[in-house]
Amino acid sequence: MERKLATIMIGDFVGSTAAMEHDEEGALARVMNGLEVAAGAVARHKGRVFNTAGDALLAEFDSPVNALKAAIEARSLLGSAEGLTPKDMRFGMHLADVVQVGDDLRGDGVNIAARLQQHAEPGEIDVSAALYDQVRRVSPCSFSDLGEQQFKGLGEPMRVMRVGTTMDRHVYQTAPTIEAPQTRKRPNSIAVLPFRTGGKTDEDQDFLAEGLTDDIIHELSLIRSLFVSSRTASRSLDTDDPVIVGDALGVSYVLAGAVRKLGSRVRMNVTLTRTDNGGVVWTDRVQRPFDELLDAMEDVCARVAATVSGRIDHEGIRAVRMKRPENMTAYEYYLRGLDKHRMGGVSDAHAKEAIEWFQRSQQADPGFARPLAMEVCAWSYLPDFDLQAASNILDRAMGLDTSDPELHRIFGIVQIKLNGDFEASRRHHERALQLAPNDAYILGRCAAFYTFDGQLDRALDLLERAEALDPFLPVWIIEERVAALYALGRFDEVNAEARSLNFQTRRSRLYRAASRVARGDVPRARALVAEVLADDPILTTEYVAQQELFKDPEIMNTLLERVRTAGLPDAVSATGPTLVANH
Repeated sequence: MERKLATIMIGDFVGSTAAMEHDEEGALARVMNGLEVAAGAVARHKGRVFNTAGDALLAEFDSPVNALKAAIEARSLLGSAEGLTPKDMRFGMHLADVVQVGDDLRGDGVNIAARLQQHAEPGEIDVSAALYDQVRRVSPCSFSDLGEQQFKGLGEPMRVMRVGTTMDRHVYQTAPTIEAPQTRKRPNSIAVLPFRTGGKTDEDQDFLAEGLTDDIIHELSLIRSLFVSSRTASRSLDTDDPVIVGDALGVSYVLAGAVRKLGSRVRMNVTLTRTDNGGVVWTDRVQRPFDELLDAMEDVCARVAATVSGRIDHEGIRAVRMKRPENMTAYEYYLRGLDKHRMGGVSDAHAKEAIEWFQRSQQADPGFARPLAMEVCAWSYLPDFDLQAASNILDRAMGLDTSDPELHRIFGIVQIKLNGDFEASRRHHERALQLAPNDAYILGRCAAFYTFDGQLDRALDLLERAEALDPFLPVWIIEERVAALYALGRFDEVNAEARSLNFQTRRSRLYRAASRVARGDVPRARALVAEVLADDPILTTEYVAQQELFKDPEIMNTLLERVRTAGLPDAVSATGPTLVANH
């Protein structure tokens, strides 16, 4: 017998026994149709059906994320399959060490997945905490915590998480946007690999390494003469080989390093490497008091710029830096908040924790503006989000620091959502682009504004530039091209662009549905909306009105009418949070 680690998914057709008593052949046909839909989703996400049991199928995946995507897709497709509904099946998933017997898998891991499936309500997907821990940072969906559950045959209770709706904003939903590696190396170009924590893994310091990586990328992206590959591009490559990174991202240099906080001091090792032959250009070892960390980071950026471009001086970098906190405890709190915020949409608990950390950062250093902006971002995930109060917080942050590009971008979106003020929003977005001309994230998010403002060619240009900087942009940035193409009336391209995404969001499907209606294919449009409602049964046109902020009322009204025609219901009253940003 062989053992291996696998993600087990069990999908069960609900109520088949009772249905067969009334119409055996009809019920059997529906069961087979439902299992075929689920099996197709398993295959598309690189899984394998290893057993069937009457009205259920058992599948294995090497990747927990692929397993999750398969279950979500199967549920959505049940919504558009003839004679079926999303509530016809329920799913349970677990990550465990299992025993392989021929083509079959056995053991406690399979039994636990079965218990989770039995616990799930019709149309729901329940997963174990073990699986949730593996997918939460890259999850395409939200989760609700069902708490500890006692299952038959298990000595200890098990924490169960229920899969919610797919998310519109998640920084880790990478596309990628290129199918082949980038081969042409750009001049004056660099990628920053994720910093390690140094030595043995220390989860308590992961936030520091991640935050420092992001800050160095941000600082280098402010230098106009440098081409800096983005955070998500570097993290999407499962390698630290500089030659492979250079070929994939089209960069000439790679910066790698490790950081470790030891009491009140921090130790940082940094290496700059050429990607043509893997040769080390220079290595630097820094050990300083923690409150001098940003000075050390500034020195590293200056040395990188001087090496890569040969014409950037230290004072030039200092001039383009956003203001930084005087109290490094505040900076540490901010990094911890940022780490939680990046998973804010996965669970409300993450958003609440992020807000607490950002508020602690503000208390430690009232002059530090960025935590105020990020508090608004985290708050926007929660049901009690208030646009006017958020605007007041951002106004206070702007009084502290007008040189933060992300603050300008967030304030620009709030200006539209709160006041419909496109002129004020345009000023903020233009300023964000001036402050961070090489930041793929800023470019991609600003493209959304120009789509809504009617400057569609500029939106597409910004997205093209963003993709050049980052071939692994999040799905929810790339899908901005779908919105721009829709507004241009290029409906055939809308469908092709949306289908090219490696994950279908509610938004991409709704634009596909509206485009189908525009082309006269209402049946297919209705099928797409049925898939959306399978994922989020309470979704209404209010969601479209809140998220799609077109300045032109004709575009907005036509979009709403088309999704209504496709079957999206109107809301009785507005519900749910109003997302303004995600980092």
